[in-house]
Amino acid sequence: MDRPVKEVSLPQEAPAVPGLFSFDTRIILLSLLAGTPAFVFAMVLLWTGDAGTQAKGLATAGLIILWLALTAVLRERLLRPIQTLSNVLAALREGDFSIRTRVSVDSDDPLSLAFHEANQLEAVLREQRLGAVEATALLRRVLEEIDVAVFAFDEEERLRLLNRAGERLLGQSSTAVLGQLASTLKLQGALRGPVPRTVEVNHPGGHGRWEVKRTTIRQEGFPLKLLVLSDLSRALREEERLAWKRIIRVLSHEINNSLAPIKSIAGSLRTLLPEESLPEDVAPDVTGGLKVISGRAESLGRFMASYAQLARLPSPELAEMAVEPWIRRCAALETRVPVEVLPSEDVTIRADADQLDQLLINLIRNAADAVEGTSGGVRVTWRARRNRVHVFVEDDGQGLEETENLFVPFFTTKPGGSGIGLALSQQIAEGHGGTLTLRNRRPHGAVARLTIPVDPERD
Repeated sequence: MDRPVKEVSLPQEAPAVPGLFSFDTRIILLSLLAGTPAFVFAMVLLWTGDAGTQAKGLATAGLIILWLALTAVLRERLLRPIQTLSNVLAALREGDFSIRTRVSVDSDDPLSLAFHEANQLEAVLREQRLGAVEATALLRRVLEEIDVAVFAFDEEERLRLLNRAGERLLGQSSTAVLGQLASTLKLQGALRGPVPRTVEVNHPGGHGRWEVKRTTIRQEGFPLKLLVLSDLSRALREEERLAWKRIIRVLSHEINNSLAPIKSIAGSLRTLLPEESLPEDVAPDVTGGLKVISGRAESLGRFMASYAQLARLPSPELAEMAVEPWIRRCAALETRVPVEVLPSEDVTIRADADQLDQLLINLIRNAADAVEGTSGGVRVTWRARRNRVHVFVEDDGQGLEETENLFVPFFTTKPGGSGIGLALSQQIAEGHGGTLTLRNRRPHGAVARLTIPVDPERD
């Protein structure tokens, strides 16, 4: 990522004075200087002796060659280990931990100790680098998998980091939003004010009440504002759902305990009091009343049984299923209005086919109810994005007058509606690790959006 370069002034240091000779040259000169006394003494003994001039010259030349050869050997034996150690340190500086020096196990001379320490340094740095890489990979994996949106902004409030949940919330990939301003992403308000706090969020990938947390971290020496957004809507809906389940259980128990004897007594009275045994003026009223009591008791029992689905919805049994046949199968069940299926890419998901059938049939039936008696139509299509499938059910009706309570059990805007269909559909969607939303379309109509993972066990 691009970072502004900050210039800092350092204290002035005295310029280094280069040596008169290089280290290599000094080694050669010192070696020659060390052998000079012995060479001079040998020359004195040689040239003061009785040997001939030719012999003295050959001996002198041999001594000079021997002197230079020993100097070269000494230079090589001294510089080669230093060069080896320098190469090892350079490799460590570049992060290459594959180079090691050969050290004698039993040797304890200073050079072997230096090589041994270099090898130990290489082992320590390799372990630290491996640990840092593993820790970074673990942190990156955790950030990708957690179900909270994480953003990091620099000092100019430009987005520098986000995780997969953040991408879903914004409805865009990281490559499309990195570098954008917080104000452009509608996150500027979350970067200010007290924390933790609850805010209303309205983004393509999520809306409702979200908790905001904020802190400051450093990356490569530069400060970043870390913003964490947690969706509270699902947790609140789950608490509401548990409360509704408890209410439904109590109501079902009490009402069913009363309906059973009412229905039984009404049936018994109809048997004990046949119409021909009653006075003509009351016979129709008595038999008609008993039929009404029996029929309404049975109808109320079915009514409570439908509500009990919320309390008894089992966990989904996942299996492979193709999206297109599933959508076409559910669309074909609606015969009141034509339902157009707009084809898209072939996608296979792991889901509970029975539960998803019930969910999609509810959505298509609601869309058909909205356009029944008009010239409008219903369309169903789908798209696959980043391991998730988005199913859209659109209608050309009048739109939704009330959107806040659509998923509240018992709430309905349709005459004779039970208020259970959308609440049950949302529970099925969330049981698959997905979401279900409804919103109005422009200029008219509504659209239901079902988002479910391709494989809930891997999402």
